[in-house]
Amino acid sequence: MTEKTSTTIGELFDQGLALRREVLGADYVDGSLKAANDFMMAFQRITTEWCWGYAWSREGLDRKTRSLLNLAMLTALNRTPEVKLHVRGAINNGVTVEEIKEVLLHATVYCGIPAGLDAFKAANEVLKEMGQVPAAKG
Repeated sequence: MTEKTSTTIGELFDQGLALRREVLGADYVDGSLKAANDFMMAFQRITTEWCWGYAWSREGLDRKTRSLLNLAMLTALNRTPEVKLHVRGAINNGVTVEEIKEVLLHATVYCGIPAGLDAFKAANEVLKEMGQVPAAKG
């Protein structure tokens, strides 16, 4: 596959916005855009264009793989709110609870127990909210 070189910024935004809504949910994405003032809209645009319009829409990796990578990288960066957001996206992209657990275990080995613990807690919270895992026994 050859690199797309004729895509405009506007096309990247539109492409990215559609994909971002599919993965993260329209309510979340539209709420982020609606809440953005002029200052924050610069961030919303670059996220939608670069992250979603460029990186996420490339053909080299499927969405499921990208979700698994994101969970590992966000664990390494210790970005708990983003882990939560991308656990939802991972489920939307067909990632199983077992696959999420395995990625977080693998990341824990390389990133350390504190980062892994934060990621596991965040993922567990979201998975319980989504009805993907039961509450604790006892």
